[in-house]
Amino acid sequence: MKKTLLAASFATLVAGTAVAAPQTYVIDSTHTFPRFSYDHMGMSKQILRFNKTTGEVVFDKEAKTAQVDVTIDMKSVDTGVEAFNGHIQGADFLDTGAHPTATFKSSSVKFDGDKPVSVDGELTIKGITKPVTLTITSFANKPHPMLKKDAIGANATAVIKRSEFNAGKFAPAVGDEVTLDIALEAVLK
Repeated sequence: MKKTLLAASFATLVAGTAVAAPQTYVIDSTHTFPRFSYDHMGMSKQILRFNKTTGEVVFDKEAKTAQVDVTIDMKSVDTGVEAFNGHIQGADFLDTGAHPTATFKSSSVKFDGDKPVSVDGELTIKGITKPVTLTITSFANKPHPMLKKDAIGANATAVIKRSEFNAGKFAPAVGDEVTLDIALEAVLK
C-alpha cells in the first residue's frame, strides 16, 4: 500500500512538472498583412500592404520561447492603383522579377511575463539580409472563436531604411525610412 501511494505521489509530481512542447501555428494568410508606410515628398504618409504572406510560428508558452519564419510574396504589393503596383515592383524598388519574395526569420524572442514583446531576426529584401527588431504592440493566444482551434494573433512594428536594401531611389525626397506594421494571425497546425 505504501509503495502504491509513493508511486502515485511520484507520478503526480512528475506530471505536474512536465513541460509543454512547442506548438506550430500556420499563418492565416487571410488575416496576415505586412504593411509599410513612408513619407511622400513631405506631402503625405503613404500606406501600402502585401496581400500574400505564408509561414509558421513555433510557440512554447510554458518555456517562453518562440520562432518566426515568414515569407512575403512581393508581387502581391497593393498600392490601391494597379499601375503603381507595377512601378513599385520595378528594379529601382522591390525588383520582384529578380526577387519575388522577402523573408523574416527570427533569431530570438523576448518575453515580458507570458507575452512576447519583441522579435529579433533577419529580414531579407532583394537578396540583402539585415538584422531587424520587431516590437510587438499586441499579442493574444487563445482558441479561435470560429475555427475552434488554438490560435495566436499579434501586431508588430519596426523602422527600416529602404536604401539599405538597394531600394532607395528618390530618397530623401521620398522618405528613406519605412515603417513596417505587421498584423499576423496563425492557427495551430
